[in-house]
Amino acid sequence: MKFALATPALNTYPAAMAPWEPKAGGAEILRYARKADALSWDWLTLPEHLVMPAEMKEVMGSRWAESITAAATLMGATQRIHMLTYILPLPYRHPLLLAKQIATMEFLAGGRFTLGTAVGHLEKEFEALGIPFHKHGAMTDEYLAAMKEAWTSDTPAFEGEFVRFKDIVIEPKPVQKPHPPIFIGGNSQPAMRRAAEHGDGWIPWLVTSEDLPGCIAYMKSLPAYEAKADRFEILVTTTAYKVDDYSHAERGQTQIASDRDGVLREIEALQKAGATSVQVMPPRHDTLEQTLEWIEWYDDEIIPRFR
Repeated sequence: MKFALATPALNTYPAAMAPWEPKAGGAEILRYARKADALSWDWLTLPEHLVMPAEMKEVMGSRWAESITAAATLMGATQRIHMLTYILPLPYRHPLLLAKQIATMEFLAGGRFTLGTAVGHLEKEFEALGIPFHKHGAMTDEYLAAMKEAWTSDTPAFEGEFVRFKDIVIEPKPVQKPHPPIFIGGNSQPAMRRAAEHGDGWIPWLVTSEDLPGCIAYMKSLPAYEAKADRFEILVTTTAYKVDDYSHAERGQTQIASDRDGVLREIEALQKAGATSVQVMPPRHDTLEQTLEWIEWYDDEIIPRFR
């Protein structure tokens, strides 16, 4: 079992935000990242929205980091821990630009990056960026193929509906071979198919330990899954969000287990259901100091039981 740790203060998502996060800045986030780096956490997860539609501010919060900049900054501030975008909407950037950004980070930091990505769901965010929302699925599939071509070919060439390039050279290449791991987010069957066909892992949203076996059974039924079954990561958050999908309207209080027995029960249930990794969000402590103590406690008391 691998453990991904949510990075606080990069967003202000009301359903799970701790009291200290809105006033936190770079110094606090760097201190948190370095603490996690000194422990045994596998990833720091980095959220992203490029703009927030005004109508969604109340339920989603106004602060959302740009995850590539955040990843580069935190990779430069740490030595060991990997970064995982959680989740970067793929259609927002030209795939050559994104491939170059990721390869550059990898070149400088010795790998340590996993691309967590999905089609994106906020239609007005697409509108603000001038990107056709109704084509986001097709764009995502094509962008994934174009990025892999850029990362793996000495003479990259691609001819698609949205992307075309040839007669170019793109270096540096990523450190991780054949390319950085790609985890695909989303709960729908198209998202699961995309993960099986194009990804190295799947990141569901609002999927519980009760839902998980059926989802995994579906992915296992897909021909593309078999070849990667022994290395495919299924990363599930331990946070029990009480929000509606897409609208993010709260339907109760989001639950974040903090006691030893509660934490062990939730991870054991997810592991039994088929999860290979978990994303952990610290409880809503009043201070950064309490949060740092908790992630160290978790590293001492919980993680060794699942290694």
